[in-house]
Amino acid sequence: MGSKNKLKRFKENETFSNVIQPTREEITNKEFHLKGKWAKEFFKNDLPIVLELGCGKGEYSVGLAKMYPEKNFLGIDIKGARFWRGAKTAVEEEMNNVGFLRTQIELIDLIFAENEVDEIWITFPDPQIKYKRTKHRLTNTEFLQKYKKILKPDGVVNLKTDSEFMHGYTLGLLHGEGHEILHANHDVYKNEYSPEEVIGIQTFYENQYLEENKRITYIKFRVK
Repeated sequence: MGSKNKLKRFKENETFSNVIQPTREEITNKEFHLKGKWAKEFFKNDLPIVLELGCGKGEYSVGLAKMYPEKNFLGIDIKGARFWRGAKTAVEEEMNNVGFLRTQIELIDLIFAENEVDEIWITFPDPQIKYKRTKHRLTNTEFLQKYKKILKPDGVVNLKTDSEFMHGYTLGLLHGEGHEILHANHDVYKNEYSPEEVIGIQTFYENQYLEENKRITYIKFRVK
């Protein structure tokens, strides 16, 4: 993507009412103004809140919002030029139950209050295969504890990935730490029990993975 195109998207994001772009200082130096108030002040309702971490182009957030109009969805990514597409689609289609937040995922426990979130989706994250990158894996122990803090007691986390490494790493960690695995699947398109929200929404990159005959894996779990 050219720099001019990026700048254009950044500018357009600033005009979207469904996009929030706080500075790191706004989040870390004082209590974030929407913390504990996302449903009431951002979505202006009292519906459950679902996060998509590393939302990319925002296709999954938008897809889930269409599938579940009775829930609020918030896509989170540091790259605003990417989720511009999802935000623009939501504006054009007048979807009031989906928004986008530009920030680092490691700050989510400063952005959301305890028990404020009902569900989390992690879709096709970078598996960070090198050992020295373990701290950046979105299902490592530190991230799981952040999720537990902001999730309601019965809240769940969904991991959908094309990475066998990420799938195996996460399953091993969940077993080792005693978390509750609700569903685990090594190939969602060859399993009749795959949930509709897992196989009914496909991102641009997921379609590419499928063309390369990559298996798409899925885990649904509850952090204990």
